[in-house]
Amino acid sequence: MSRLENKVVMITGAARGQGRSHALHMAAEGADIIALDICADIASNPNHLATDSDLAETGRLVEAAGRRVITAKVDVRDRSELAAALGSAVAEFGGLDVIVANAGISAFGPTVPVQGFVDAFDVDFVGVVNTVSVGLPHLKPGASIVVTGSIAALASQVTRSDGLGLQGPGAAGYGLAKSMLCDYTKSLALVLGEQRIRVNAVHPTNVDTDMLHIDSIYRAFRPDLENPTRSDAEVGFTFIHAIPVPYVDPADISHAVVYLASDESRYVTGQQLFVDAGAAVKAGM
Repeated sequence: MSRLENKVVMITGAARGQGRSHALHMAAEGADIIALDICADIASNPNHLATDSDLAETGRLVEAAGRRVITAKVDVRDRSELAAALGSAVAEFGGLDVIVANAGISAFGPTVPVQGFVDAFDVDFVGVVNTVSVGLPHLKPGASIVVTGSIAALASQVTRSDGLGLQGPGAAGYGLAKSMLCDYTKSLALVLGEQRIRVNAVHPTNVDTDMLHIDSIYRAFRPDLENPTRSDAEVGFTFIHAIPVPYVDPADISHAVVYLASDESRYVTGQQLFVDAGAAVKAGM
């Protein structure tokens, strides 16, 4: 398993969920990992974010896979903080080959304050821009940038009010951010093509992580129930997919990320890859 042998990969939002999964799958393919995460809650976001111990566990698991790892607490909204952490890690590892801009929050829910719009947009779009911007000076020809989008960027379900919508200012900020990532990655792919640096986005559907399993999302998918459970919500989750599953596994996204980071995809750039159990085709997109 050496598809990423001796590559250095930066991953934001690496403490748990999709980010941790990416770190472990990429380490298993031979990559050394720079794992970054805020490791703190954001007040407007209704669910708890990762902790110091979560990030430490990601580091431990990467080391157990036999690869080098550097972990750091970083808020992707702070470009100077991000640049300092990355610069130190790159100096230690000797380079940077892959950027995985994965950090994100949802801030879904009708009770989320207006600040939720600001925070969701700043993390989910500005945070990606910051991550790419501080990483670019370290990249060489053959490098790869992979951005985590969302099927919500390509569908209207984050703003709908017909029983499948995810309402509130945070949802609006999330939807705007994820939709803007489509044009951002396409434009950046054109700009960086001459340098042989590739840029692609992966758009997951619902993924079985802590970010999905919160009351506000359960209620959005089962508005007919006062206190829907996980099993209740899974009925609604399944409804949006062509393949009858409620959600995909983080590993399903990681497989796509590994491919886009590897030399197997050396001529793949500017793409919007759906890992969505057919949600886009079911929605007629």
